[in-house]
Amino acid sequence: MALALLVPGGRGQLGHDLVTAAPRDGLVHAPSSAELDITDAECVADAVAGFAASARDGGLRPVVVNSAAYTAVDRAETDEDRAFAVNALGPELLAVECARHDVPLLHVSTDYVFPGDATRPYEPSDETGPRSAYGRTKLAGEERVLASWRRSWVVRTAWAYGASGGNFVKTMARLETERDTVSVVDDQRGTPTWTLDLATGLVELADLVTSRREPADRVLHGTGGGETTWYDFTRAIFEELGADPGRVRPCPSTEYPRPAPRPAYSVLSGKSWERAGLTPLRPWREALSAAFAAGVLGPVAI
Repeated sequence: MALALLVPGGRGQLGHDLVTAAPRDGLVHAPSSAELDITDAECVADAVAGFAASARDGGLRPVVVNSAAYTAVDRAETDEDRAFAVNALGPELLAVECARHDVPLLHVSTDYVFPGDATRPYEPSDETGPRSAYGRTKLAGEERVLASWRRSWVVRTAWAYGASGGNFVKTMARLETERDTVSVVDDQRGTPTWTLDLATGLVELADLVTSRREPADRVLHGTGGGETTWYDFTRAIFEELGADPGRVRPCPSTEYPRPAPRPAYSVLSGKSWERAGLTPLRPWREALSAAFAAGVLGPVAI
């Protein structure tokens, strides 16, 4: 049987690429946050019930992949109640309704649940300790989802960029055309993740869990391979644009104070992903080249 995907937050960066990655022989319904407000209990109940029924009537395997999130990291510092509603209460509502209709749930989370002071890649079992409102609300969402439905899995990712919406890659590409030099922090390490690669991995995971080949680990890390700094990431972006990477200047985080603290180290280990039998996401540098070659991030200069 083919897959049927319900993707709350379907107009966002990851939701857009989940539509692209979804198998053509199945069904994908990717409502925007306006169309499916995951903080509205009645709306969530109707959406999951209707989706589960229509998928099974069509001989399909239903799975919910939640990409809806409050991702305004700095704004969350003064808007934590709203961030909590979207990042914690909403996912819990989804999990409860998925349990009611026996629909597996994949919930996407973030590296911000960790304190960011590690010296080696974080494993899912490592102690969490978010230092921002965004991180606290995302961790609360993980906990509520896992407690509400035994057939739910959390997938943490980091440094995501894609074709839809704004992101770091698009910002740096714009600044390349506007400034002679660009200063970027070089004391924060992580792994850039192309959302199309992550979406492809999530579809593979959806196939596993709906085939009852369920990973024993209920928290997985899905990011691109390797690690880098924002500074070196920007140099790579300039290279893809055909621009001189020497125009990118390193600077410390103290030069760009933000309302929400950023993790100094947020590399996530991919061991849990591989242990689940999933295809590793490709190395971040290779993925960046592929994203530009696909034209999804704008034209590559010749």
